[in-house]
Amino acid sequence: MFTVYPAIDLRHGRVVRLLQGDPKREIVYSTDPRAVAQQWFDQGARWLHVVNLDAALGEDDTANRAAIQACLDLAQSRGTAVQLGGGIRSPQAVETWLQRGVQRVVLGSLAAREPERVGELAQRWGADRIAAGLDARDGYVRIHGWKQGTAWPVPALARRLYDAGVRVFIITDVARDGMGVGPNIALALDARAALPGPSTVIASGGVRTLEHIRQVRDAGLDGVIVGQALYTGTLRLNQALALQHSS
Repeated sequence: MFTVYPAIDLRHGRVVRLLQGDPKREIVYSTDPRAVAQQWFDQGARWLHVVNLDAALGEDDTANRAAIQACLDLAQSRGTAVQLGGGIRSPQAVETWLQRGVQRVVLGSLAAREPERVGELAQRWGADRIAAGLDARDGYVRIHGWKQGTAWPVPALARRLYDAGVRVFIITDVARDGMGVGPNIALALDARAALPGPSTVIASGGVRTLEHIRQVRDAGLDGVIVGQALYTGTLRLNQALALQHSS
């Protein structure tokens, strides 16, 4: 089923957005992440997409960890799920977060550096619990909080990961993230076309309107992550979820 994932990006324990992933272009939307999570759950969200930006940027993430745990505790009490990414770069970190209640861990840098290791993690924990986060600029995957480039084209890395055992992929066009210009559906479809069998492909970055979500759904993708549009009010979550349920 097509799924809408409201996003909570965390920096220093606050809910923020970084335009195009740039820490110098930060917009703070809330100092109470748990309240934001509750708001999205109250409106009917079954999943949250949470990003630990401090960990992704290699900074002290103590405040974010507390905020994430508060969201996890809330999700557990509501029978809902949290998908967590950002700075999770070792099997030990994967295990820690899964044991703390994260339903699905998103791996970006590790997926680019050690695709076979990520495949092993998917086989160990379950294919639905491990996602590869392929964040790209100009079609090439970037890692370490989008600061470093790689030689991996998105479709090639997606296929390598699929062959290793990964089945869930989140495709983000860094240049569109936080810009409201619409998601790069073509990039996500290119990734899907490289996969030889069943998979879950989720688009992220650039969503601003309900029409953008409809375009992702009608393209046959499995989900979409929505962040800034919810906080600025260009998109209402209940409308997005209604579209989700009509799929």
